[in-house]
Amino acid sequence: MENSAPHSSGLTKTLSLPHIVTLYIGAVIGSGVLLLPGLAAEKAGPASILAWLLMTILVLPMAITMGLLSAKHPSSGGVSTFVRLAYGDRFGNMVGWFFLLSVPMGAPIVAVTASHYAAVLLDWGPLQVYLAAALILLAVVSMNVFGLQVASRVQTVVVGLIVAILVLAVIAALPHAQVSHFTPFVPHGWLSVAQVAGLLFWCFIGWEAVTHLSEEFVNPEKNAVRGVLWSAGIVALLYFSVALLTVATHSYGLGRSEASLSVMVQLSLGPVGGWIVGVTALFICVATVNAYIGAASRIAYALAREGSAPRWFGLLHRKYRTPIGGLLFLTLCFALVLTVLALGWIDLARLIQLPNATFFATYIGGCLAGIHLLKESRYGRLAAWTSLIVTGALYPFLGWSALYPLVIAGLLLLWEKRKKTTVPARS
Repeated sequence: MENSAPHSSGLTKTLSLPHIVTLYIGAVIGSGVLLLPGLAAEKAGPASILAWLLMTILVLPMAITMGLLSAKHPSSGGVSTFVRLAYGDRFGNMVGWFFLLSVPMGAPIVAVTASHYAAVLLDWGPLQVYLAAALILLAVVSMNVFGLQVASRVQTVVVGLIVAILVLAVIAALPHAQVSHFTPFVPHGWLSVAQVAGLLFWCFIGWEAVTHLSEEFVNPEKNAVRGVLWSAGIVALLYFSVALLTVATHSYGLGRSEASLSVMVQLSLGPVGGWIVGVTALFICVATVNAYIGAASRIAYALAREGSAPRWFGLLHRKYRTPIGGLLFLTLCFALVLTVLALGWIDLARLIQLPNATFFATYIGGCLAGIHLLKESRYGRLAAWTSLIVTGALYPFLGWSALYPLVIAGLLLLWEKRKKTTVPARS
């Protein structure tokens, strides 16, 4: 079929609607579902479920904006391509680098998180934790070498298991739910609900990652938006159900908030529930890493095509037509970041602030592009404006890490200026 044929020199269209949906779910449902329901409930009490509901509504325009842009302009460059079309190459390349330099730190953080869950169950030491994280990253990179058709099939199985386990957790908690756990409803004031809403934004980041795979969508005009809507509905239902049952069973507080899902599952399943949550953590983290490594390797490929990255970033595998240049760059970065973490030069809490800032900057660029490129769609432009207002309002609260994208932008501008001055003039 024509839709599944490879481009003469580019990427192959292999991702159907089910693959797209599972990639979106895998990118968005991260370790936050294991950590934040309990922390949010501890900070805002039962009213935290209103914050979950609010963020579910607010992030929908963001997801729709990314889906509409992917449908209209499918490209491995993702958000950077949208910004390039709207505002020119300089800003497009800048946003591309924002995303590309997020993943070398973000993926190891997620892999180490998965390893820590395994360490609790298997009594591992620090060396085993980082070796396991390295193996997770290496396995996902290897899957992506063989193509997104292989990676997306694995993703479909993994996401299916994640959904099944989270549904099991909710069902297991139902007999222990009590109405009395919802009073007092706002024990810490309404300001705490607003603060929790900002915290929960991190649970819904991920829509931008799959835009970088849109060049490989089968029928992107139809499937990109459908994939966003299906996945957004599933993600919202899962998040809200887990958060609601966390409050209804009071599986938080007294030092239990960071493991609230485990506490909730063990109400019915006992110690075996700890193993279920540990396996869930591994699945969730593998799915997230898979989506982001696939996306980042393709933005590296796109930047090389645009001349904004070294040429070897654009190398494709001769047989599988996958971006092995970008995958090699990421692998080298992963080795460096894991080494820095293992040596204790920086901890996860501080490191995570840097990719968070560049993800925010990427979203802001995508929203600005959506306002320009979706002029003909009233709903598209409304979604883009709503997303821009939400992300722009939250950006100042990032603190010192908000400077990281500005540093990247400054270095890129200096590199471009130097490149122009070193190119010999033609006679």
